[in-house]
Amino acid sequence: MKLRNGILALAIGLATPFGTWADELDEGRIKELALEAIRENPSIIMEAVSILEQQKATDIEAARADVLTNQRNLLELDPNAPVLGNPDGDVTVVEFFDYNCPYCRRAMDEVQGLLEDDADVRLVYREWPILGEGSVFAAKAALAAREQGKYEAFHWALMGMSGRAEEASVMRIASEVGLDIDQLRRDMQAPEIEEHISTSMNLAQSLGFNGTPSFVIGDELVPGFVEKSQLVEIVDATRKAAE
Repeated sequence: MKLRNGILALAIGLATPFGTWADELDEGRIKELALEAIRENPSIIMEAVSILEQQKATDIEAARADVLTNQRNLLELDPNAPVLGNPDGDVTVVEFFDYNCPYCRRAMDEVQGLLEDDADVRLVYREWPILGEGSVFAAKAALAAREQGKYEAFHWALMGMSGRAEEASVMRIASEVGLDIDQLRRDMQAPEIEEHISTSMNLAQSLGFNGTPSFVIGDELVPGFVEKSQLVEIVDATRKAAE
């Protein structure tokens, strides 16, 4: 509805000279004039769509630039985000992921391989549960596991599981990695859990990501599954750029 109204407004602006007094017309009359203009010149629709798409692209680029400059500390140094690898590493890799995302599970080996081969990589995880209630439950449980010092073990176990992450399967794996289930459930209610997920949602939206996994390495945005060799290449380039 918002997009359609935007197209109609642009169509009127492109095809009619009454912009200075359009605010005096009621909505019905405005729509009539827009439709009349479109019938007389159908190409205005494509022109209006093109303008809106260009504006959207400009807005996305501006939001991305804001995150990579003004919100860099939140992206890379948020104390409420889990950090794996070398906490003092010289290159930070940020991964947005969902435990029910098959491509995130495939990427697990690639990410583990990067950490094993490069002792100076700092990996920041942004839990971004976008694939249903099971994903949200898994993200909350994983974040809560930090209170028992078992985030990393729990994370890899959840990523390596078969089947969907749902409450029953998540709690079964939690028991297998030695988590106290009663404490875990209590810790899942902590406000910092919701805060982390909310921040992930906002950052991902600002960066223009629309799926998982998605990576940020330096100024590089890498949406989708990526092989270890490509991760290594981007990490090396980011490291050299900082020298």
